[in-house]
Amino acid sequence: MKNLNKKVFFVLVLIFSFFLLLGIVLFNNQIYQRDYEDIKNNLNSIDINRIQDLDNLKFLDYDIYTVIFNNNEIIKIVNHYYNSTEFNIDKAINNILNNKRMNNNLYFNNYVYKYINNNILVIINTTDISNKLKSILFISMIIFILFFMLIILISYLLTEWITKPARSAFQKQKEFIADASHELKTPLAVIMASSDSLKVNKENTKYLENIKFETERMNKLISSLLELSKLENAKELEMKDENLSKIVERIALTFEAIAFENNITIETDIESNITFKCNKDEIEKVISILIDNAIKHSNKNTNIDIILNKVRNNIVIKVINEGDGIKPGEEELIFERFYRSDKSRNRDSNRYGLGLAIAKQIVHLHKGTIKATSKESKTTFEIIFK
Repeated sequence: MKNLNKKVFFVLVLIFSFFLLLGIVLFNNQIYQRDYEDIKNNLNSIDINRIQDLDNLKFLDYDIYTVIFNNNEIIKIVNHYYNSTEFNIDKAINNILNNKRMNNNLYFNNYVYKYINNNILVIINTTDISNKLKSILFISMIIFILFFMLIILISYLLTEWITKPARSAFQKQKEFIADASHELKTPLAVIMASSDSLKVNKENTKYLENIKFETERMNKLISSLLELSKLENAKELEMKDENLSKIVERIALTFEAIAFENNITIETDIESNITFKCNKDEIEKVISILIDNAIKHSNKNTNIDIILNKVRNNIVIKVINEGDGIKPGEEELIFERFYRSDKSRNRDSNRYGLGLAIAKQIVHLHKGTIKATSKESKTTFEIIFK
């Protein structure tokens, strides 16, 4: 549900921001093009036909200069503007003639120019226009920031509204699972107790065994559902500083006998005295789930590596096994409830696809991340705690 909220929120922010940015870019571009075309028209108003009357040519709106030169030596400078300005025409001429500035961008330069017959240079002082365009661009950036903050608020409210039906359905589903599990637990306990109390004879032995087997399976499923429901509804766990190294080492030791029965060796690489503020029972459960999962998916005569160490400011736990790898594209799916990659084998192995979902929820309640990767025949489950 959190992932759905995040996706909807970021999509809305992206869409609104795109159109806002597009509008601001088009607005600034329109103003720039309008001013540039106006300057260009004034620049082109001085042509070869008007060179003879330069001294009498005047402009009211623009500070325009005509420079006559020969081999970079200035012969004459004519100012066509009625008023005087502080524009440094000598510096502008020097930059242009020495090829220091060869573009007419109004944002970066304070003048634009053109050549006539390679010995006449027409220059327009665009200082005021450049400052105006920069001011508009700066104001546009401020507006974008303000509207972006508004977009975040609107996107948040829209996300809450859009995902409300899904959130309600998801909450009802969790409540139904919890309620149904509670209701089923008592009759199952009665069935199991009754089957144990029945007199056994040759005729009904197999039926009693079937009843007991199925009730045990259902009891395990209901217990897992109740546990997952409790974790999903929990906002936080009771935590205290624990020696994580000892916890991992002890859990690995308890699984050595089970691994040995399956011709599998458990090898550990555990950094000593790593402390972590956690819920001890839940962390033990996570490690147990990962090791149990590794044993069930390992090939015979292989090793399971359990690694615990500190990497910079993070605590990293890895459980690596060799066997059937995770299919491409299923690295995230395996953490979903009831997801089973190989459906044909799960009933016999008495598994329901809830273990990894429980592990993921526990890790998230500890503000950590868990992921799975497969490379060739090696599968790695990695937990990172900050």
